Amino acid sequence: MVNNFLDPLKAQYTPFAGEKIILGSQSPRRKTLLEGLGITPEVRTNDMDETIPSDVLPHQAPEFLANKKSIAFMDRLQPDELLVTADTVVIIDNTVLNKPADGAEAFAMLKRLSGRMHEVVSGVCISNTEKKHSFSETTRVFFRPLSDEQISYYVHHYKPFDKAGAYGIQEWIGLVAIEKIEGDFYNVMGLPVGRLVQEMEHFRA
Repeated sequence: MVNNFLDPLKAQYTPFAGEKIILGSQSPRRKTLLEGLGITPEVRTNDMDETIPSDVLPHQAPEFLANKKSIAFMDRLQPDELLVTADTVVIIDNTVLNKPADGAEAFAMLKRLSGRMHEVVSGVCISNTEKKHSFSETTRVFFRPLSDEQISYYVHHYKPFDKAGAYGIQEWIGLVAIEKIEGDFYNVMGLPVGRLVQEMEHFRA
């Protein structure tokens, strides 16, 4: 008798079985994280206005933008497709740190994060042609104090201009600067995949 955990039928489990997954993001990190779930998403991009209304609070901004991104793709979404959109921000002193415009701004952001705790908030929206569901996840990240030389080295060699808060936790800076985190590590990379699996299973129920 074969135990259930060795049953080939059981081994075919995936929370996204039977659906074509569309990733509405050009982030290579989100694509990699989805691939880690055994998914090969189709990546679609769409230029849109990411302006946030003044009445949307910093912690609400990622989920607001994830929903806004979802709407931008709906006219191209097919009945057999499932769309995942997301947005991630870094928040310190109740202020959102977006992607830096240049090296000077990246340096200033990391200088501000040095020796302090900040929050990384990701908003995610799951949609199909019939319904949608969104949620957000928060991780607290504690940085060790960084020297100007360390910050300059990272900015010069890794050019983190496509990353909120001017850093990627999976890069050199994560090895050097991170003292501890409270919450989902992958959320800091841009997609809380553990929570996504849970929410996806509820979405399909």
